[in-house]
Amino acid sequence: MKLDAALPPSPLKNVAKTAEAAETIGFDCLWTSETMHDPFLPCSLIAEHSQRLKAGTGIAVSFARSPANLAMQAWDLAAQSDGRFILGLGTQVKAHIERRFGMPWPESVTGKLREQIAALRAFWDCWQNNTKLDFRGEYYKLTLMSPFFNPGPIDHPDIPIYIAGVNTGLARLAGETCQGFHAHPFHSLAYLDQVILPAIQQGAAKAGRSRSDVQVTVTAFVATTPEEQNFARAQISFYASTPSYRPVMALHGWEKTAESLSSLAARGEWGEMFSLVTDDMLQVFCLVCDETSLAQELKTKYDGRADRLCLYAPFVPGERDDFWKRLCVAFG
Repeated sequence: MKLDAALPPSPLKNVAKTAEAAETIGFDCLWTSETMHDPFLPCSLIAEHSQRLKAGTGIAVSFARSPANLAMQAWDLAAQSDGRFILGLGTQVKAHIERRFGMPWPESVTGKLREQIAALRAFWDCWQNNTKLDFRGEYYKLTLMSPFFNPGPIDHPDIPIYIAGVNTGLARLAGETCQGFHAHPFHSLAYLDQVILPAIQQGAAKAGRSRSDVQVTVTAFVATTPEEQNFARAQISFYASTPSYRPVMALHGWEKTAESLSSLAARGEWGEMFSLVTDDMLQVFCLVCDETSLAQELKTKYDGRADRLCLYAPFVPGERDDFWKRLCVAFG
């Protein structure tokens, strides 16, 4: 199991220092996110200021971009990083796609993402092997690639694609077509074991692949202090309020709580949501333990389930460096 780190949502001027520190401490990959900043720009700096550290988008919002945009950004980053770039994609939810990005929401989420992935690979095949660009699907018709716009071959053209998801459709799609799957931080062991991992296996079997062909990346809630427990409760309440994430709560019989959280979120009553996350819920969705036993507890919890592990806490150089070093040593 590889231990990765999350880049904090800070300005680009801080990325180089973070990348250098992350590599020194011993992380395998530094993941960016699309929250307050663009997810691709930091990857260029991570690649420039490290030698072995991988850089990945965890995630970039796929439905906010065209396949051509995604293909070229990934191609350039793969070339610059000597093959250390991982393209992580997520669909986001309808409200954000329509109201934050101003883009259309598809009738079939899985269908459009499948087509985007195939379109990306069509671009890459065209650029690497000089094949004719001739991709025709329900959402995209891509048939024009003149030499002036063709970046040409690179040394590391096999760019890993990871997709993120909460429900079975995207997990099956990852099993069929991707190199990795980002499990949502809002998960339980029961949800991984009974829903996500079997769906990945089903998708892999359909495509004649095995589970080992898909790297499962898990971002885990952990709490070693009361303050971290409070933070975890707040984040769990936020995720549990999302209607499309309701199956996670329903698996544990907490669907009524999820409905109440959705109602509070719709009214903007964020401060009231925290108290609905019970101690039982916290224990299910978050690893609560002493810091000295954290590494072993994480290994015990995710052994056989995760190939990559990242804590739901950004890595900030100079803050808790000894803590991160101990974890990296334990996972090394």
